[in-house]
Amino acid sequence: MGRRSLRGQVAVVTGGARGVGELLARKLAARGARIALVGLEPEELEKVCGTLPTDCAHWHADVTDRAAMARVAREVRERFGAVDVVVANAGVATGGPFADCDETSWRRVVEVNLIGSATTARAFLPALIESRGYLLQIASLAAITPAPLMTAYCASKAGVEAFAHSLRAEVGHQGVRVGVGYLSWTDTDMVRGADQDEVLRELRGRLPWPAGRTYPLGPAVDRLVAGIERRSFHVYGQGWLRGMQPVRGVLPGIIGRVGQREMRRFAPRLAAAGGVRTGLVGAGGAADEKARAEG
Repeated sequence: MGRRSLRGQVAVVTGGARGVGELLARKLAARGARIALVGLEPEELEKVCGTLPTDCAHWHADVTDRAAMARVAREVRERFGAVDVVVANAGVATGGPFADCDETSWRRVVEVNLIGSATTARAFLPALIESRGYLLQIASLAAITPAPLMTAYCASKAGVEAFAHSLRAEVGHQGVRVGVGYLSWTDTDMVRGADQDEVLRELRGRLPWPAGRTYPLGPAVDRLVAGIERRSFHVYGQGWLRGMQPVRGVLPGIIGRVGQREMRRFAPRLAAAGGVRTGLVGAGGAADEKARAEG
């Protein structure tokens, strides 16, 4: 599809306090969109809103809370009059061997990334049907290929990809388009937080080019914005990810063999260090843990 102007449209972005969500809000606002931010860090959300060149409001809500998200959806419509674009971006991550990982953190990754995305879609779908709007689900390279030490994140991102594809088939006849955004390792708090663990950092560094490098945030978000303007089914934050789609069927076997070799190499260090650190990674993960603790 050709690009549509975003001027005057209302775009909802979850996880808008930092990283992909923050920069996406800024770039959408620069194109004239009015912005509704949702997240767990009200002070950070307020700072983002205060620097945008268009109308912006923010809501403090946990995307896994159905009642809270229903309230947010209702209040966004009351505040702006419509909802044209929803970006389900909120996400968290943890890493480490599945057998040794903290079960609460593992479960939380699936809850936020998968259940939270579905809860977001459920809350805003009536408004998107009314506007014949666009839902962009942020997935990941992790949806395309599995990886050791990332069981929760890979499972959740594969889940949101499948969810978005299924939802697209359900609501397309009502004028709603649903897209999936794929990102490789991108320079965000989450990736920097994961890199603080020596084993995770070295294991990622051994991935074959171009999967092993960290990509700048700006160009990736520019691609997401272009995908929103086109209401695309698939949006690739890094161009080479498109080429992964035709070969994804063989990737689990390859990763299985290579992963076994690498895990054998790192096993003594994992055992000596007591495994990879527990808990959610990055500043966003810390904010999620703090919000739940304060409950």
